[in-house]
Amino acid sequence: MSVAASAHADRHSGRMAALQLLYQRDVGGAAGAELEEAVRDYWVEHPGPEGRRVFATTLLQGAVEALDRIDPLIETAADNWRLSRMAVVDRAILRLAVYELLAAVTPPAVVIDEALELAKKFSGEQSARFVNGVLDSVRRTLEDLSDPPEDRGQTPDGC
Repeated sequence: MSVAASAHADRHSGRMAALQLLYQRDVGGAAGAELEEAVRDYWVEHPGPEGRRVFATTLLQGAVEALDRIDPLIETAADNWRLSRMAVVDRAILRLAVYELLAAVTPPAVVIDEALELAKKFSGEQSARFVNGVLDSVRRTLEDLSDPPEDRGQTPDGC
């Protein structure tokens, strides 16, 4: 396996770990020291390279810390869907992916593709379509927020 393929596989595995941990947090209500213990226990049960553990933990912590910014973006993009009505796994996938979109480290197309893979693996085809639609809408919203009106060929007053 090439170095690039190995790095991709490790990041994919890190996203799966972060998803499982976020799911556990959402279902079990773990927070603070309890969440830290859950993370330690996860890595005892599912050992992995240091890079994978760091990446997964960064995603988990980042998503949890940014929920007040992430959740409104998801609710706005998910027409007629409240977060509380979404399947827990779909909500966790969306939260992780939106965190990655906000962090702007990974290209949006890669973030969305990875989220779709997680949805297909852990939820199903219908969920993958739902996740794709929501994330595409969030991506467009974030692009619009980052592009000042003059960058889109408009004057600052919107004319």
